[in-house]
Amino acid sequence: MVEESVFRGIISLFTKLGVYDIILPFLLVFTIMFAILEKTKILGSEKIEGREVTKKNINAIVAFSIAFLVIASTQLVAIINEVMANIVLLLILGVSFLLLVGVFFSDKEFTLEKFPTWTKFFMVLMFVGIVLIFLNALGWLQFVFALFLNWDAEWAASILFMIIILGFIIFITYEPREKPKRKE
Repeated sequence: MVEESVFRGIISLFTKLGVYDIILPFLLVFTIMFAILEKTKILGSEKIEGREVTKKNINAIVAFSIAFLVIASTQLVAIINEVMANIVLLLILGVSFLLLVGVFFSDKEFTLEKFPTWTKFFMVLMFVGIVLIFLNALGWLQFVFALFLNWDAEWAASILFMIIILGFIIFITYEPREKPKRKE
């Protein structure tokens, strides 16, 4: 019989207490909702001593209520847990890539600011990754794959033909905009 470590026991205790199913999702949703309500001032603000201050009490109650409604749904909590785990994995992959690239810069500091096209590329790549993570967590990704698996050569040729035609139309009708000239 393999003995369990003390730290594994603590994690098991947290699981039994509902830390991962209730407390952490509640705190995450509450924090994000409260921050959005504070930033947007959608529920109003008031002037105190000449300063404009948000209505923190109303923002807190609304964020609290929304967070409780979210944790009441086990499906939403399961989706949040899966999505957050995968997003952290995507973040770790991004940091690992930057570490590997940084190795080739020896003693120089490496930043992606020197490569603006690569920065945009990685931003789009991360966005696509997050969209795929959400689609997978919602179970919608299997329907997208089912569409591609049931295609035959005729479907593929038709779609490829439509993409080529759209590309050709965009190429023909594209007019570059003139850059505004600076007044000196």
